[in-house]
Amino acid sequence: MTATATLVTPRGSKAPRRTPAGTNRGSSVLVGFVALLLIGMMLAPVVYIILGGFRSNAEITVDPSGLPTRWNWENYADVLTSGVFWGQVGNSAIAAVATTVFVVALGLMAAYALSRYRFRGRGAVYALFTAGLMFPMTVAITPLYILVRNLGLMNSLAGVIVPQIAFALPLTIIILSPFLAAIPNELQEASSIDGLGRLGFFWRMVLPLAVPAVVTVGILAFVNSWNSYMLPLFILNNEATYTLPLGTQAFASQYSVDTARVLAFTSLSMIPALLFFSVFERRIVGGLTGAVKG
Repeated sequence: MTATATLVTPRGSKAPRRTPAGTNRGSSVLVGFVALLLIGMMLAPVVYIILGGFRSNAEITVDPSGLPTRWNWENYADVLTSGVFWGQVGNSAIAAVATTVFVVALGLMAAYALSRYRFRGRGAVYALFTAGLMFPMTVAITPLYILVRNLGLMNSLAGVIVPQIAFALPLTIIILSPFLAAIPNELQEASSIDGLGRLGFFWRMVLPLAVPAVVTVGILAFVNSWNSYMLPLFILNNEATYTLPLGTQAFASQYSVDTARVLAFTSLSMIPALLFFSVFERRIVGGLTGAVKG
């Protein structure tokens, strides 16, 4: 005797439809094509600038979009042997490193207090930092200029570093707060039983656990400071204190006739930020993903 099992489909329900394999493959190909097209559109200006630095002015005039007929290394050599270029690189590095250190330190301490402790006015303070995201530097540049001038910080890197720290703190605190709030309270209680105080728990437990978020906010602060243009434009009037973006604009104005040399200077100015961002790209994505999950 053979038993036969009958699958009964509930009344009113519809059997799931299977998507043809060719449809999924076609959509994947379309998405890949669109992604490659967007990547090409973004990389085309960068490639054009880099290749333009290897060309001569006559070649650029005759065929602006062509390839170099002879690789002209003199343009890059002239820029690399220039003391002005390395001085501007040094100014940008000082401003970016100082901004990053203070943003990470202050943001980590503020986020730790806002995420781990309950006190009166905590929500208002957090809302105040959140509201800072709604005021870009372009809106506040005039009162910021007056404030920096009254503080006597004009024509100095400090006049650039201090405002950059202030404008970078809101995003830093918003990214760090979910990470620090996700640390279990049981871990803090266990550390207090072992004799760790609040500062000991912060240094020995919180910092190691928050390394992904700390690296993320540090990279964002560094790159934003390195690429900052508007603030140095208003604060720095002495060429000896120019940062690299501002120096690139001044160089392009000074050597506007020498297009190839300007392209070489611009290419070398882009390389540090591109390399830095490319190396730490996964860190940024991982830190932001953890912030969203938290």
